[in-house]
Amino acid sequence: MHNPEMIQFIEEAFEENYELLRLEGGHSLSPHIKNQALDQVKNYWKKLRHLAENVSDTEVKLTLPQQKTPAGRIYTIQGVVDVVKEDEHINLYDIKTHDVEYVKVNKHEFEGQLNIYGHVWQSIRGEHLDNASIIATGETNELRKAKKRYSSTGDENYLLEALDKWEPEVYIEVSPERVQEYLDSFGEVVDMIEEHRYEPPTVEKLKREVTENKSFVDHVCSNCDIRFSCDAFKEYALSSSKGHSDFLKFFNDFGTENELADIIEANLEEEVE
Repeated sequence: MHNPEMIQFIEEAFEENYELLRLEGGHSLSPHIKNQALDQVKNYWKKLRHLAENVSDTEVKLTLPQQKTPAGRIYTIQGVVDVVKEDEHINLYDIKTHDVEYVKVNKHEFEGQLNIYGHVWQSIRGEHLDNASIIATGETNELRKAKKRYSSTGDENYLLEALDKWEPEVYIEVSPERVQEYLDSFGEVVDMIEEHRYEPPTVEKLKREVTENKSFVDHVCSNCDIRFSCDAFKEYALSSSKGHSDFLKFFNDFGTENELADIIEANLEEEVE
């Protein structure tokens, strides 16, 4: 399924990219989150090696300028995708950190984005698009359980079996006739943001189950970088004694002592500049 040399290359490239981003942005990840991110990259390679090896255009920047909102605001849509050309077929892929269960249940949330990307691709390249897909790299419950069993037993078969069953690719229907509808929807969101009408979801929505045994907060809030500044998330997190303890633990988690020193040093440099 994979070779040690490629896994070593992935680990080294990941560390190099992480350090570049850390120095550029002045922010560090906790060791736990950093390891989770590395696992996502390695699992993507192990499961979808054939796809990764056949990407013909990687990190293609798609730009659709001069769009107008219902209120008359001009804005630009930008996105980055991977494109695979096999024989006469062209497939567009967008990688998400959600797990596959969430993407399948909430495909409507991604249809507009992928269709607009497809529209931009066809307009710029003049090439027909056959398929579009989301690659959901987030861990499923089965993968998490398999990792724990692998960690406790050292038997990699648990992990390999879970990876074999894992199907992270979710097809998104390409509907050219609905592109304008999706663009109008994007414009409405821009107006809401600019007019400060875009509010966080309610605590009730955070608690709502979106897939089996998982709530909105598990799927969405855990991937949101600004959740600790969100009133709804804070109210949810502080609503129980365990949640209060967990919230404070993660809120104050700046990583190891060395990482904390790096954060302080980076922030001091920014202030001096």
